[in-house]
Amino acid sequence: MTVQHFSREDVLKDYRLVALSRQCSLLVRKEVFSGRAKFGIYGDGKELCQLALANAMQPGDFISGYYRDQTIVAAVGDMTWREYFSQLYGHPDITFEPHTGGRTMNNHHATRWLDENGKWLDQTKMYNSVAGVSSTAGQMPRAVGIAYASKLYRSIPELKDISQNFTRNGNEVCFATIGDASTSEGMFLECINAAGVLQIPLVMSVWDDGYGISVPSQYQTTKSSISKALAGYQTNEDGAGLEIFTVKAWDYAGLIETYQKAAHLAREFHIPSLIHVEEVTQQQGHSASGSHERYKSPERLQFEIDLDCNLKFREWILENDFATEEELKAIDEESAKTARSCQKEAWTAYTDSIKPQYQNALSLIQQAIEESSNGEEIAKIYESLSKAYYPIHSDSVRAVRRVLHAMRFDSVPSKKALQVWVKEAVDSNFKRFTTHQYSVSDESPLKVEAVEPIYTEDSASLDGREILNRNFDHLLSNDPRIFILGEDVGKIGDVNQTLSGLQDKFGEERVTDTGIREMTIVGQGIGAAMRGLRPIIEIQYLDYIFYPFATLADDLACLHYRTVGGQKAPLVIRTRGHRLEGIWHSGSPMAVLLNGLRGIHLCVPRNMTQAAGMYNTLLNSDDPAIVIECLNGYRLKERLPDNLYDTRVPLGVPEVIKEGTDVTIVTYGSMCRIVMEAAVQLENIGISVEVIDIQTLLPFDISHKIVESIRKTNRVIFADEDMPGGASAYMMQEVLDNQNAYRWLDSKPVCIAAQPHRPAYSSDGDYFSKPNVENVFDAAYAIMHEVNPELFPEIY
Repeated sequence: MTVQHFSREDVLKDYRLVALSRQCSLLVRKEVFSGRAKFGIYGDGKELCQLALANAMQPGDFISGYYRDQTIVAAVGDMTWREYFSQLYGHPDITFEPHTGGRTMNNHHATRWLDENGKWLDQTKMYNSVAGVSSTAGQMPRAVGIAYASKLYRSIPELKDISQNFTRNGNEVCFATIGDASTSEGMFLECINAAGVLQIPLVMSVWDDGYGISVPSQYQTTKSSISKALAGYQTNEDGAGLEIFTVKAWDYAGLIETYQKAAHLAREFHIPSLIHVEEVTQQQGHSASGSHERYKSPERLQFEIDLDCNLKFREWILENDFATEEELKAIDEESAKTARSCQKEAWTAYTDSIKPQYQNALSLIQQAIEESSNGEEIAKIYESLSKAYYPIHSDSVRAVRRVLHAMRFDSVPSKKALQVWVKEAVDSNFKRFTTHQYSVSDESPLKVEAVEPIYTEDSASLDGREILNRNFDHLLSNDPRIFILGEDVGKIGDVNQTLSGLQDKFGEERVTDTGIREMTIVGQGIGAAMRGLRPIIEIQYLDYIFYPFATLADDLACLHYRTVGGQKAPLVIRTRGHRLEGIWHSGSPMAVLLNGLRGIHLCVPRNMTQAAGMYNTLLNSDDPAIVIECLNGYRLKERLPDNLYDTRVPLGVPEVIKEGTDVTIVTYGSMCRIVMEAAVQLENIGISVEVIDIQTLLPFDISHKIVESIRKTNRVIFADEDMPGGASAYMMQEVLDNQNAYRWLDSKPVCIAAQPHRPAYSSDGDYFSKPNVENVFDAAYAIMHEVNPELFPEIY
């Protein structure tokens, strides 16, 4: 592009934006050092390349970025600078900070895709920021999925009638951004490969400032250049891959031209690109937490000044007579004023939101000083709170709670008032900081009504895999938004044949084989689910869930929470685990999933009919979930319900699968068969066992059914295949602590778990590594021996 391609109006508009963005970056650092903000990170040095990217975007496009992209979202109107500073202060009000409601640090952007009822808004009319993540390269997997959705929308005719809020015939581009050092992450490299294979409209920008915090690029990247290192991915006569561009961060005309080319290739032809933006500077270093003077040479620090993109842009404007020095100086001065004005507005709004609760607390504490027998101690608390320089919500709550500690023996009016204040404060701060972990819409899976399977004398007996196959066939037939992808799911119908024949029937785009790349399989699912599709992605074995675990934990599990209900991705992940021989194909790492994936429902069906009912529930709701099928249950016979397609398994509702009076055993999944066999043997010697299948670990027994069983039996065993201290301990805490079942116990509660190692190979390995029938029998028998040693004498 030549100078003649640019108008004075557009150039000065762009200069105003980059100048204002720089001033806001400079203010962030000052606000952190002043103590008004906790932490700051900024996009200085990247203004010009981000501006060029924004100029290539159109309504309906997506930006899947990280914590430097302030100029992009400001340029497309997805963020105001007041919102920028509101996020810096952590303002927990989406009126002022609509991106994350103060739940993430600054520069984490998220367009609100959902209305107040959790329903989709029209993404095609927005410039869409996908909720940012801090973990390096964490933004990449879902970027693959966002772009993949455009490919599906363009190529599946049946989607045309239901896609109006999500696509313009697949013409959307997903722009992903990443720092150069983070390109060393495996998930970035996996995404590069996936994008080249899939041929999707993804434009990946690498901001290359030469460092990963303090580590220079020669320690990070082969040939110290990501574009050189990835040259083999370049589209050429050998086949399709990526277009690879290099451009300087200070080259305004070159940046505009490069991004227009890449966007055109992606939008029109679904050709992915990598744009390596070189010679990026950092005017203030990596973040407000440290100084780059500690690790950069004097020459490099001078480089940061000399190649400042804003300075070079300024020079270019003057050289080409787009403006005078006086005009640019006026813009600079106005930018500084505007930045300060936005910062002050955000700070005033934030502090004003805190004042009522804070001042009320001071007033009540002052009253308590006069009324309490411990007034001297309370006065010290008052003095400390009243002198808080920048008081926040927790300062007031902490002070009032300490005052109530001091008033524990008092019976005065101020004590009651302070107790009411604490309750109201806890409630209001729960709303500010703890809501929206899961969907609260009328499509929440917790609101799906149960539909039990119906059997008749004519109900056929089939392999479990056949029941799942029929149900998946029905789901695919009746909802074109549903697709299934994963390793080996297509040609062979997955390794257990639950999808046998479905690719032939529905085509490769609906039942899709992938490479061995769990991270981007999950990413494809997350991104597609963010765009109104209903993907079912398969992790072939539960043990392999560790490969995409970071993406599941850092992105999917907290998406709805960190956007305060502004974004969702109702992805269904199917996998298989539990009983089978071998260290890497029979794991049950439930504690890892339970503690790492809050925000994703965790379903643990005992058979395939139950699994089918769970899929039916989940695909009629709007939360993400993992369904763990029983590895050794696919060829076991099950009766085919007459109403299979209508069945719904409610989440968080246990099922009593055997009634009893002596001992309650709480379990799930493959352990149900183990426990049921032991229960029969125990019944034969006079011990009546009640067996409860919890059905879902997350949520867990929301109506407290299990405690009702314990009220009857007064004894309980928690049995699972996780290691000791895992899901068995979780179930025990849920029942004893949260349901207060300890009140009804006449015997010590018992946990049965696997050995504290992975299961050994062979049937013997299975028997001696994981709980078996005899373990369950002996645990129940030992409890009853303590109750009645004469009737149940010692065995061993």
